[in-house]
Amino acid sequence: MVPGGPGENLMLLPGQLHFGRQVAALRTLLGSCVAITLWHPNKRMGGMCHYLLPSRRRSADTPLEGRFGDEAMELMVEALYRAGTRPDEFEAHLYGGADTMPDTAGAKFNIGERNIEAGWAMIDHYGFQLQGVDVGDNVPRTVTLRLATGEVDMRRGQPRK
Repeated sequence: MVPGGPGENLMLLPGQLHFGRQVAALRTLLGSCVAITLWHPNKRMGGMCHYLLPSRRRSADTPLEGRFGDEAMELMVEALYRAGTRPDEFEAHLYGGADTMPDTAGAKFNIGERNIEAGWAMIDHYGFQLQGVDVGDNVPRTVTLRLATGEVDMRRGQPRK
């Protein structure tokens, strides 16, 4: 979890996440990565994770990392339970998963596509209320979550040629 002070605007880098109510806004820039935002409309708290890969193989004694979607979401869900809330009380948004590899690169790893599929599955698994989605394509995105209102602003960049 990335700590933040009251009224602060946090920029989340790949592999980072934040959950709480003190910061003013969370923002991130996405390519093939995916961001999931969560917001509780009654308690006015929420968070965002920015993951690079859907999952990894890890032993039970390996700490959870925000770079992996399943682990980032597990950390977020642990935080929301500690706050006395349940996943089904949160509005969720899913963004990113762009195809950032040009067709001329030869090998296709479909990381963006795999990240999107993982995001859909986690939102469904935990029972979040999906409110907004903008995934795929070949454009970068900037996502901002304002914690006081739950407003999510998503802006698309220029397509990759």
